[in-house]
Amino acid sequence: MSSLLGILFHSLGGFASGSFYLPFSRVKGWAWESFWIVGGVFSWLIVPPVAAYLTIPDFPTIIANADPTIKLITYMMGLMWGIGGLTYGLGVRFLGMSLGNSVVLGFCSAFGALVPPIYYTINPVAGKASLTDMMGSNGGQLVLLGVLVCLVGIAISGKAGMMKEAELTEAEKKASVKEFSLTKGLIIAIISGILSSFFNFGIEAGKPLAEAAVQQGGNPLFQNNVTYVVLLWGGLTTNFLWCMYLNAKNKTFGDYTNPRTPIVSNVLFSGLAGTMWFLQFFFYGMGESKLGNGASSWILHMATIILTANFWGLYLNEWRGVSASTFRTFVAGIVVILISIVLVGTGNSL
Repeated sequence: MSSLLGILFHSLGGFASGSFYLPFSRVKGWAWESFWIVGGVFSWLIVPPVAAYLTIPDFPTIIANADPTIKLITYMMGLMWGIGGLTYGLGVRFLGMSLGNSVVLGFCSAFGALVPPIYYTINPVAGKASLTDMMGSNGGQLVLLGVLVCLVGIAISGKAGMMKEAELTEAEKKASVKEFSLTKGLIIAIISGILSSFFNFGIEAGKPLAEAAVQQGGNPLFQNNVTYVVLLWGGLTTNFLWCMYLNAKNKTFGDYTNPRTPIVSNVLFSGLAGTMWFLQFFFYGMGESKLGNGASSWILHMATIILTANFWGLYLNEWRGVSASTFRTFVAGIVVILISIVLVGTGNSL
């Protein structure tokens, strides 16, 4: 039952993450950097402490009393992840929800799922599964197989995107993804995928905060909410600096007060996107409390995001006009990712 609940929570988080970019499409008359940072203020500054306040007793005291080194490392992991999150938005912007998420989260899946077990092989920690532990058990081997199968599915999805690039005219590409650029998008997406995995490392670095929350009577289901507060400060720092730079460079500071744009609805839709984005990790924390923060949790989270984003890509007609062969390749990628979820879930239960 614990494994099933973990899969359910990760699926809810994946759905929130795979869907969060949709409200941004309703923002009118603002530059990308303007609506991105408004959404980010909700994601990284407003909603996390609200969630912690509602679920963790006296969370500010936990943060204040924590070892400064732990807080610094957690913040630095968030800083690195923030670059990945920033470039994630650019990757989706240039590649679309389907291909952008597949490439970005493919790299993020591999690094986020495998680096922590490798780290615990080099620096053993009681209660943490090392790569050696995983390779020595049937369940662990099945989880690792699931990771491999997921990467294969992501590669197939990426292949489908390249086939789409070769088939469609420039006008057709722009019709499905307004700013489509394969080369620019792939470079950004690869960087994003690698750096985005630092969020998983940040959860590990901030684990003493979560443990303190449980010791003070907090529900273990929500223990990571206190860690997110510190971790997301790092994400806010990098995104805020970059967006302010773009506002200055592109002379778009006026977006926030431009009466010719629907300011209130733009803020609401950006805030909705930011809140949906945070919900991915709210539910991730709940799933992690059931499955542990190993390869199982991370790969399930990433796979469900990819599936959700690809289904939204279908809904938004991002694959309209492609050949039957390209579309079959796209569907095959989704099927393989689904198989990986089953393998990881089964392996974890063993």
